[in-house]
Amino acid sequence: MGQVAGKVALITGAAVGIGAACAHLLAREGAAVVLTDIDETRGRATAAAITKAGGKALFLPQDVTDEARWPTVVSETEKTFGRLDIVVANAGIAIMAPILEMTLKDWQKQQAINLDGVFLTVKHTIPTMRRHGHGGSIIMLSSVAGLRGSAGLAGYSATKGGVRLFAKSVALECALAADNIRVNSLHPGVIDTDIWNKMPLGSTPGHNAPPDPHAIASAIAPMGRTGHVDDIARGVLFLASDASSYMTGSELVIDGGITAGGTRRPT
Repeated sequence: MGQVAGKVALITGAAVGIGAACAHLLAREGAAVVLTDIDETRGRATAAAITKAGGKALFLPQDVTDEARWPTVVSETEKTFGRLDIVVANAGIAIMAPILEMTLKDWQKQQAINLDGVFLTVKHTIPTMRRHGHGGSIIMLSSVAGLRGSAGLAGYSATKGGVRLFAKSVALECALAADNIRVNSLHPGVIDTDIWNKMPLGSTPGHNAPPDPHAIASAIAPMGRTGHVDDIARGVLFLASDASSYMTGSELVIDGGITAGGTRRPT
């Protein structure tokens, strides 16, 4: 208990799934948490659940691609909790479609949320972290799709690969500034979340059924199962805490062995 006691964390896309799990765990470990999301109903419910359990939580509605909203989110965080130490850039979407069938509109929407949103997160939170002088940790949610290619997910892989190298470059800029802000990327594998049911499948005829994450994990993950949101939240906690104080510009992969190499499961 108390691995991030006294710290303040901002988590984007925190209404449900990985973001909500991160908010719950960071709050249990002593952080005050600010949750943002476009889903106001579930975002407020998640914040209320954290408060009911004895934690400190604030929900702020936010579209991470709307730059005009960012100064208000940051100022409300400071006004409520007085500082900012941890930033979890989690908001993202996945659109599955062969690249020749993906529309430019879908490509741009995915880029806007998965890359522009992360850029804006960093641009508007680092000045606040520097001003308070405590240093801190920025965790960018990438994916195993940011480490290896995947047919049908070329657009998504492009965004998550971009996040991976963006994190490294920002880590170097912070190190050169000697601001004690660490920046790392986290790469989940096949995780059992609502994103699979919400995944737009492009315009390909006959591709209307959402992917089954359990079937996918059984086929490609050496451990033979999906991961859980708490698996990723524990990785975020590690990167947010002083336990990872000598890590920056690194990649934390939590994928059930997918990127380790191929394997044939017993039949």
